[in-house]
Amino acid sequence: MRKKHDYVALLKYMRMLEDGYSVKSIAKNYGIGANRLSYLWHLYQEQGTTVLHRKKNIRTDGALKQHILSDIEKNHLTLVQASLKYGVSTDIIKIWRIIAREQGLDALLITKKRGRPPIMGRPRKKKPEEMTELERLREEVEYLRTENALLKKVKALVEEREARLREIGQKPSKN
Repeated sequence: MRKKHDYVALLKYMRMLEDGYSVKSIAKNYGIGANRLSYLWHLYQEQGTTVLHRKKNIRTDGALKQHILSDIEKNHLTLVQASLKYGVSTDIIKIWRIIAREQGLDALLITKKRGRPPIMGRPRKKKPEEMTELERLREEVEYLRTENALLKKVKALVEEREARLREIGQKPSKN
């Protein structure tokens, strides 16, 4: 089970680290990841309590991904250092490195579209005054067919319930 740690809890952990507790003991006792805690500790030492508030995720394009990976290679940065510098999680940088190794740096330029595709959803209904007589009649027939199927299903369910009650010796209710 993953536990969310709010600002107050994170501030408490930072105070404990200042008092001399180890990262591992805090991580074990309070259920926070040791890597995340040490990352937050580095940020806290550099920037103060503002880093303990939740931040919005940043959207990275392919050029920024390539720039971050090339900076890591040129300046021999660790993942934590790069994460601190650019505000991107270490896990996502690891994923980018794997993609770059397996498929090349150009694979980072490919981005997936987010959200529901525009072709999905229901077709827009026409207003009654825009419909021809044939369209209006077809829609009415479809509505009546749906209503008829629903009534048949309800009737079958009621009969099934009454049959079950008869089997166990109860009389069906009048409702």
